[in-house]
Amino acid sequence: MTDRLRALTMNLLTYVSADGPARQDVLRRVLVPELQPDVVALQEVTHDQAAELLGPDYAILDLPGGDPTYGGECVATRCPVVDVHKLDSAVAVEIVTPLGHILAVGHKGTYELDAEIIREQQALSTARFVEDLNQPRLPVILLGDFNAAPDSASIRFLSGRQSLNGQSVRYEDAWEARHGSDPGPTFDPRNPLVRAGQMPLERGRRIDYIMVRSGAHGPYLDVADCRRVFTEPVDGVWASDHYGLLADLQQPPHPPGEWA
Repeated sequence: MTDRLRALTMNLLTYVSADGPARQDVLRRVLVPELQPDVVALQEVTHDQAAELLGPDYAILDLPGGDPTYGGECVATRCPVVDVHKLDSAVAVEIVTPLGHILAVGHKGTYELDAEIIREQQALSTARFVEDLNQPRLPVILLGDFNAAPDSASIRFLSGRQSLNGQSVRYEDAWEARHGSDPGPTFDPRNPLVRAGQMPLERGRRIDYIMVRSGAHGPYLDVADCRRVFTEPVDGVWASDHYGLLADLQQPPHPPGEWA
């Protein structure tokens, strides 16, 4: 797909939980050989684990604050890397892709259900970070486990539905672009690892995202496809308590703001 860019985000569930070696084997067999992402955001992963899963063709850029045992978050890419910038809540990687230079930004949101105010602050910080950094303007992909459902304030802010602290941005939600109001949960009690985990009363939420920055006339990249992955066990093994999200991005028919 020389005219497309494939992006993936997935929370892997810490290796020390729920038979990590078996889950790592499933991920190793599927993640790169079958899905072949160009840009990857991984969560609950150590640097060494990510390197083993992805192989030598991927550059791995860690977000600040990871734990050597339980892991942290990273953005990885097999595209040439031009520059890297880090913030507490994000890492931004300028890459050269079949679609031109793109800024791939891994964003994290705190997980606690009662901490939406922190997720708002993190979303605001990441948005300001990208706006200050992205001069001249490049297409931006924002991806990761944001730990917030689509109707939460942090996601409403990122998707352009409300402002925060006098600032507004707009990122198109890749899942919503292709599936509309389909809830598409990525943290789903149908997955037995969710029920077995620390949130046994989880009802199901879409909290993992791939988003594309928009300007006044729409997103700078089109979403050709978006789907959940690892939604079923492989040889009886669930890869994680999250489903992954995979999106294929392409150039729009003509630049937003111009007539064809």
